[in-house]
Amino acid sequence: MTIFVSQTQRYMHLFYTPDLRNKIYILNEVESKHCIKVLRLNVHDKIQLIDGNGGFHNAKIIDANPKKCSVEIVETTKKFGKRNHYLHIAIAPTKNIDRFEWFLEKATEIGIDEITPIVCDRSERKILKNERLEKIIISAIKQSIKAYKPILNNFTKLSDFAGPDFNGKKFIAHCGESQKPSLKTAYNKGENALILIGPEGDFSQKEIDIAKQNNFKEVSLGESRLRTETAGIVACHTINLLNE
Repeated sequence: MTIFVSQTQRYMHLFYTPDLRNKIYILNEVESKHCIKVLRLNVHDKIQLIDGNGGFHNAKIIDANPKKCSVEIVETTKKFGKRNHYLHIAIAPTKNIDRFEWFLEKATEIGIDEITPIVCDRSERKILKNERLEKIIISAIKQSIKAYKPILNNFTKLSDFAGPDFNGKKFIAHCGESQKPSLKTAYNKGENALILIGPEGDFSQKEIDIAKQNNFKEVSLGESRLRTETAGIVACHTINLLNE
């Protein structure tokens, strides 16, 4: 994939290498084929690697094998693009899986650290294929040039999820008629944030009460009634915008 890194760097090719440990690294067969056969790169050509843990690496090809392409790390930047906050969104996946996949892609591109799919009283989807979702996230971090890969947790019941402690502010966004501040008012720049986003039928009152009992603060995402995936993106963008 061709990307622009900065005004001082040329267009480069970016690869995801989560198991990168040493100066010499061998791309897996899929990435090797893409690098050598599709992009037609050769020995001495430069590429860039991201390891998903904040490492951004400049490298050069030393063996243009289409099945086991070897590269050598020439420069490493640690904590590349690290933000001043941690954002965790727990969201009920939509019945239409395309919409949830869209949320994952766009939230990753905007900036998010952790995503937990939650099962709620009104959930219409209770099965996910995490392998496909992980591929969508990886593609999105490559597209947006991010060295940190968001954590994608397994499906969790909201009743089980709401209890554990979180080092930051906890919010539940819902469409209920109770008076509540906007997320942009309730959140302070630099704080870690955990935000609950409900299913297409919204949270039940019982679920709202459970969240409140576990120190989640009710917030609004605006005047409009939003689809689940849109609400997730609005929450994600709001936190990132307030931290600029």
